[in-house]
Amino acid sequence: MKLLLTGGCGFIGSAVVRNLLRHTDHVVVNVDKMTYAASEDALEDGIRHNRHILVKADIADAAAMRGVFETHDPDAVMHLAAESHVDRSIDGPADFVQTNVVGTFILLEAARRHYAGLAHRRRDSFRFHHVSTDEVFGALEADDPPFTETTPYDPRSPYSATKAASDHLVRAWSHTYKLPTIVSNTCNNYGPWQFPEKLIPLVTLNALEGKELPVYGDGSNMRDWLFVDDHAEALIRVAEQGAPGETYAIGGRQPRTNLQVVKAICAHLDLRAPDPAGPRERLIRFVTDRPGHDFRYEIDPTRSEAALAWKAPHDFETGLARTIDWYLDNRAWWEKLRAARYAGQRLGTATEGEGKAA
Repeated sequence: MKLLLTGGCGFIGSAVVRNLLRHTDHVVVNVDKMTYAASEDALEDGIRHNRHILVKADIADAAAMRGVFETHDPDAVMHLAAESHVDRSIDGPADFVQTNVVGTFILLEAARRHYAGLAHRRRDSFRFHHVSTDEVFGALEADDPPFTETTPYDPRSPYSATKAASDHLVRAWSHTYKLPTIVSNTCNNYGPWQFPEKLIPLVTLNALEGKELPVYGDGSNMRDWLFVDDHAEALIRVAEQGAPGETYAIGGRQPRTNLQVVKAICAHLDLRAPDPAGPRERLIRFVTDRPGHDFRYEIDPTRSEAALAWKAPHDFETGLARTIDWYLDNRAWWEKLRAARYAGQRLGTATEGEGKAA
């Protein structure tokens, strides 16, 4: 099929593109605005692949989205494009409303117009797959059961609120306009090519450079972790096999506290690249917690594992080792990004970057 993929130069999107081109015969129309966190490098050999078409456009541009559908005539949509950094959403929520809410609305309208014009056979197989987050469900306490497909929504940050709003729009277009939509919710992803403002790459690179490793509160906040290539495989199965109107909770069954994650990074780096100054746990500093910091997220993927005949193959230790080794082997990519920040380019707000807490 010809798949219209939004956000395909982002962290998760580029993993989906690489997986599609290497393991399927699908054609990928990759629509990306190319914001600060997008990278054509992350497409690897996909950038020149004859089944990959890169369209640099904003999903919030209605005319551009109509043009993409008219020009490329896709068989399905996988919508990944989103602003996703919680701290950025606290500092500047307007971009999150524009991309996550308005952008999703415009994409849905373009898809609805396209769907109405499809021949009957193609209408039966068309899907609009919206990729979302577990943060829309709010926060769990230590003894609460993990999130499932039926957990009520309770978003707590501007980021999660805008993602919740986009989820609701997608389901409303299914109910009202009969657009065949699917929603998937996932947990924290990690792996190669992740922009170095997120927890694992940020801590890895700071530790390599002997910088402090600020940890919010006492480090007890807990997240469920999923290796990005595992998530990409699951997303492709949803696009190929998912049933319209369904929700799929995709998780890795690998919950860890932030402090456990930071210590695991330190331990692996100490093995792979020892620091003459001593073990890197010495760099950990506990700092004031961020506003509205949710305590715990965790997904129960039982239903999705059965429906998709899929289970995340990487445990956290294996995935983390692969990730850290990738950053050690690809210094040129992240050193360029870090240097650009110091040169005054907009890679983050004044409160972000090397001093950001976990």
